[in-house]
Amino acid sequence: MIYDHQVNMSEVHAPVQANVIIRSQSGQNSKRQPQRNSSESARNTSSESRKTFSAMNGQRFNIEKFTSYLQGITRSTSTQKCARSIRIGLQSSGAKIVNHPVAAADWGSTLQKLGYRKINLSFDRPKKGDIYIIDRTSKHKYGHIAAYSGSAWVSDFRQSGYAVYRNSDVKYTYYRLDSHL
Repeated sequence: MIYDHQVNMSEVHAPVQANVIIRSQSGQNSKRQPQRNSSESARNTSSESRKTFSAMNGQRFNIEKFTSYLQGITRSTSTQKCARSIRIGLQSSGAKIVNHPVAAADWGSTLQKLGYRKINLSFDRPKKGDIYIIDRTSKHKYGHIAAYSGSAWVSDFRQSGYAVYRNSDVKYTYYRLDSHL
């Protein structure tokens, strides 16, 4: 800018640009995009549906991103923040988690809102994205939660197996996405 008098540049404020995109749900006044090759479109849709899970309540998250996050956890010991770790993994894959419990043992209903379903224990045949919860015990007041990355059980550390507690009074609850049943 050119000024014919002295100006303190710290006092000059430029307007902020805002881009607003309006998408019509009814399709009125909208231009149609050219149709892609139908086999290419079907292939992309099929590929995406295997990666992205949509729950009945509108939740959408990418299971590949979730398991990729889990595979990036390489610690060999716990930080005692398993629920936080699983929550961050789910959120990084697109899951919308607003109100969540602190204790791992209380995560069952939150998982079900995301589209997970409680199933019979399946530690011998886990699928990517499976999650288990260990209820509270006398020694572990918050319980434990872990997810299967495709190659290992992971919480806030890479576990050597699913059995992280040594007591016999451990009760597991196993969850799997509806799309993987």
